[in-house]
Amino acid sequence: MDGFLKKLGERLRLYRKEKGYSLEQLGERAGLHHNYIGLVERGEKNLTVESLQKLAKGLEVPLEQLFHSIDPMDADSDFQKLLGLLAERPAEDHTMVLQIVQAILQRDDVQAKK
Repeated sequence: MDGFLKKLGERLRLYRKEKGYSLEQLGERAGLHHNYIGLVERGEKNLTVESLQKLAKGLEVPLEQLFHSIDPMDADSDFQKLLGLLAERPAEDHTMVLQIVQAILQRDDVQAKK
């Protein structure tokens, strides 16, 4: 369970940073104390479903999106490794990686149609 909480916390941090929110700003938006959010982001605090819902609302992301592709049984997948790398990077890097991936996929789609 600890691995799952850590991944969920990393996902929350990723969305918070993408939105440009500090812990304090997210705390105000979600109605939760910023220290609590920090503990959750580090995977040090188990959170309630109610708190998770508040965080999703504060981040303006669907609750189910927070769980997308988080599989505690598959921590070594390439996708999880990629998410882990991106979680530690600024939002500008996320945008750049997304653009690169989209370009690769578009190229593959064009080649497949030939």
